[in-house]
Amino acid sequence: MGSAAIEFDGATVRLPGGGSAVADLRFGVEAGETLVLLGRSGSGKSTTLRLVNALLLPDEGTVRVEGRSTRDWDPIRLRRRIGYVIQEGGLFPHYTVEANVGVVPSLEEWSADRIRARVRDLLDLVGLDPSRHARRYPSELSGGERQRVGVARALAADPPYLLMDEPFGALDPATREENQREFLSLQRSLGKTVLFVTHDPREALRLASRVALLEGGRLSLLATVDEFRRSEHPEARAFLGALEP
Repeated sequence: MGSAAIEFDGATVRLPGGGSAVADLRFGVEAGETLVLLGRSGSGKSTTLRLVNALLLPDEGTVRVEGRSTRDWDPIRLRRRIGYVIQEGGLFPHYTVEANVGVVPSLEEWSADRIRARVRDLLDLVGLDPSRHARRYPSELSGGERQRVGVARALAADPPYLLMDEPFGALDPATREENQREFLSLQRSLGKTVLFVTHDPREALRLASRVALLEGGRLSLLATVDEFRRSEHPEARAFLGALEP
């Protein structure tokens, strides 16, 4: 492997009843790119994501972040360097928006004034008015607003890495489009290293620097968007066929 920010070197996760959730994954995620994990349900996308922040450890092979095996990282320190976004943002329902966004900075013992300033800046960044939204609770927000708060929370301590697990999958088409556009704008300005999970080929091709196609827990194809569109790989062609009216 080279000097990728995140590296999968033969990573395998076995299932309790036999077989593997993922098997012999070998690829790298370059600093500043958005690598999209595309695949059908059960193809191993979310398992792959959880290997990066040591929510799972491989049974075989190695996953490295900044050249260091996830086994050698203190898991708490590792996770605080990695923003994690899931559907609906995964917000704490009993916390206000301000408290949700400020969770990691609070754990890092930032001052209250610094946290408030960071929350204001991030809510502005994701298109939410701090004066209107900071004191609200997740139940008082729309799905698209909750997702934006989830992104703001993931960015709160300015981590170099983002893991995004089908973050826009539960949104209606118009709101999904808005959030994708917001993500592209953020990524252009922030340049994070992003590993993004989706089963939607349109979303993958819109957001990706490169696409990693997973099939049955294995990497079938790793390609730029243009290469993916030209690929004759049967699974790639199946996904591309879903784009046709």
